[in-house]
Amino acid sequence: MFRTTEISDPAFESNHLRYITVKTPHLRGRGDICVFVPPGEQLQHIPLVILLHGVYGSAWVWTHKAGVHFTALQLIQQQQMQPMAIVMPSDGLWGDGSGYLAHDGLQFEKWIVEDVPAAVRENIPAVSIQSPLFISGLSMGGFGALRLGIKYGKQFKAVSAHSAITDIAQMTLFVEEPMSHYLSANKTDHSVWATVQACKHFLPALRFDCGTEDQLIDYNRALHRQLEAANITHLYEEFPGGHAWAYWQLHIRKTLLFFQQHLSK
Repeated sequence: MFRTTEISDPAFESNHLRYITVKTPHLRGRGDICVFVPPGEQLQHIPLVILLHGVYGSAWVWTHKAGVHFTALQLIQQQQMQPMAIVMPSDGLWGDGSGYLAHDGLQFEKWIVEDVPAAVRENIPAVSIQSPLFISGLSMGGFGALRLGIKYGKQFKAVSAHSAITDIAQMTLFVEEPMSHYLSANKTDHSVWATVQACKHFLPALRFDCGTEDQLIDYNRALHRQLEAANITHLYEEFPGGHAWAYWQLHIRKTLLFFQQHLSK
């Protein structure tokens, strides 16, 4: 599928992390992916979790700022979670953050929903077209996870988000690029609620959480109220904390356990 692919050499890998770079027309160049590949013999068709980063970040931040691979390995070893591959792509590295939207002639959305799973399936033998697919993320990545997980609800089994931006207008809290770059003719792409309304007849399992000291808490509460008023099944939780890595490091395990719960459904 890709003109060029580079993958890390197992001789130099550590902590079950693998790195992939592919060239894709959706980015008009290369995209980076970090993958946690769980240990185990003859693993087949294991679940694939796409984990999206926030603004300013890249493919490495979930591992090197939150240690998500250590959390996942611990849950697997404790038999609270079956082996899952966790794929952490860059967002395309546009500006302070691409928003995981199509803009400026680049298809950041298709990079995530098409290229990233394909790159993992091509390079990680334990993952296949039969692997259940999940998506999660934080902040801008929470927006991407909710919007893409709902928009492509037939592709994703469940969606989870932490401290999510719920409307693209909230990107102004974090980025210096003008909002005109993010806006498109398809207004359903501008907010999570608009995406829900457009795709309400086929929704994956939904959960999201936010810290009570987070600057995005009111927006998350508003989305929760909208979902409740529409009788849309979802799990919303609040915990102490702000818009910070200490919060995401602590609560990513709730996402992984939520996905495990929905594997048997």
